[in-house]
Amino acid sequence: MSAIEIKKVESRRDLRTFIEFHYDLYEGNPYDAPNLYTDEVNTLRKDKNAAFDFCEAEYFIAYRDGKVVGRVAAIINNSANEKWQIKAVRFGWIDFVDDIEVSTALLKAVEDYGRSKGMTEIVGPLGFTDMDPEGMLIKGFEELGTQATAYNYAYYPEHMERMGGWVKDNDYVEYKLYVPEKMPEKYAKVAEMIQKRYNLHIKKLKKDEIFGENGYGQRIFDVINATFKDLYGYSTLTQRQIDQYVKMYLPMIDLSLVSLIEDWNTPDHKLIGVGITLPSLTRALQKCRRGASSPSDGFTSSVP
Repeated sequence: MSAIEIKKVESRRDLRTFIEFHYDLYEGNPYDAPNLYTDEVNTLRKDKNAAFDFCEAEYFIAYRDGKVVGRVAAIINNSANEKWQIKAVRFGWIDFVDDIEVSTALLKAVEDYGRSKGMTEIVGPLGFTDMDPEGMLIKGFEELGTQATAYNYAYYPEHMERMGGWVKDNDYVEYKLYVPEKMPEKYAKVAEMIQKRYNLHIKKLKKDEIFGENGYGQRIFDVINATFKDLYGYSTLTQRQIDQYVKMYLPMIDLSLVSLIEDWNTPDHKLIGVGITLPSLTRALQKCRRGASSPSDGFTSSVP
């Protein structure tokens, strides 16, 4: 069998190949929720993603006999590394055929990149920030994936185990809840009691309230930053990132499915809670093919 060749993404054409590989690998898979091509471009291109203000990255493609057989992104989030006092290179956007030589070569490329930048450990799968899919699916492969999470074949975690030296660093758990057509009376009474006791109010958002320096788009991401700040690997979203996400995502959301909680004990009715519901887009994304979960793990290893 011929050797694996690892090539760095150096052109827009290479980037297209990098993105397209996922669509080819998961063609016909009934559970994968592929990202839209334009979303992938906007995330991976250094001139479009505000995360590059504090991140560095290189992308690698694996070839065998001239055919693409794998891909991976090597990312250094300097903000997260500083916050958590680590020297870690992240691996993300990892996909590969069921060939241990391919997966090993891809992670070796990340290791070499990290070492060249003075990093001492590898962690992943992670993106630039928590706004990107993270974790590796270890069970629930028969569940329909979502756009917000990462789906992968069952052989991915098997490869991690076979390579050795990798240990589980964190658990992510996704729950599937069945919502009754009518809210149980007990829940309704408890919700009403809490609102009255603590002077909390439900706010339904209007489109003309999203934008602006003190718009609800800004306030929503302020709540996210405050809530997520102590979560695994989190790096605080910068103002430029917040502006980018508000412009990119909030205009597309059905505002009737967004619920905000305000504290009316404060003079400015401080926003303290956000609930965003989205209908599943997975089947539509699968039909587009331009569109890739359930419990997942992150893995970490040291860089020798």
